[in-house]
Amino acid sequence: MATYLDFEHKIEKIQEDIVSAHAIANMNEVERLQKDLEKEVNKTFGSLSDFQKLQLARHPDRPYALDYIKSLMDDSYQIHGDRAFRDDPAILCYIGWIGGQKTMLIGEQKGRGVKNKIKRNFGMPNPEGYRKALRAVKMAEKFDIPVLMLIDTPGAYPGLGAEERGQSEAIAKNLFEFASVKVPLISIVIGEGGSGGALAIGVADKLAMMRYSVFAVISPEGCSAILWNDPTKIEAATKALKITPDDLLSHKLIDDVLDEPLIGAHRDKHTASNVLKAYFLDNIKALRSLSVDEMLDQRYERLTSVGAYSE
Repeated sequence: MATYLDFEHKIEKIQEDIVSAHAIANMNEVERLQKDLEKEVNKTFGSLSDFQKLQLARHPDRPYALDYIKSLMDDSYQIHGDRAFRDDPAILCYIGWIGGQKTMLIGEQKGRGVKNKIKRNFGMPNPEGYRKALRAVKMAEKFDIPVLMLIDTPGAYPGLGAEERGQSEAIAKNLFEFASVKVPLISIVIGEGGSGGALAIGVADKLAMMRYSVFAVISPEGCSAILWNDPTKIEAATKALKITPDDLLSHKLIDDVLDEPLIGAHRDKHTASNVLKAYFLDNIKALRSLSVDEMLDQRYERLTSVGAYSE
């Protein structure tokens, strides 16, 4: 059953009317309602607020990393464990084929339903998850396989055990190591990119975001609680943080915005998957045209150009 957000009530009503019209085989009514639906979608999604985009990024029906892995990859094989502590289900590593291109795919997985959310720790990786990701990237480098990374996490897990096992060190090491990996790295925010938990698999030759995704140093809830001592000011915090793809692109913090379906990837997962696939393959082709030294120089320039200051 589809889940509709507060601002989608009119769309939900038209969808219900279309189902009813189909049930009585009134095709003229169906055609009229389809036109009404298209108009309402353009009206609603053509003027979304930053907070509404945040809601879409967190939509429970939104495709997660495993959904894209299943739709994109052929002959895939999952890689488990960091060879030091355990396997972290919040980060998935698969090797397989995407459109004829051998690929290492790394993704953060939130999980659906109570049991799976707990299993995946709500998409919040522990240090062993980031160490598993680094092991997978090093394996890809050894066999000259490009890497696709899918970001979707509220942030790295802040639990006592994670801190005891070196959470900050694991993230920092990924940032350091990924900067010099000698194979193409493409990273895409497919939902929620939260703080260091997203950065740990966000160092890449190309960093892109889906149309309805967010990338932030802190959650709007945390920001409103810290700045205003009022966790209810989430909408104001969302706007102030500048976490949407258009804001980040204008500040040159990301490279591209992927045009998922206007009504959202959760309503048309097939098209969203094809958009992601095309972006990955096109950029891999461009990066493969460069020498390794040229690619690493370009990556270094991209990373060091982030941020600005004035005296």
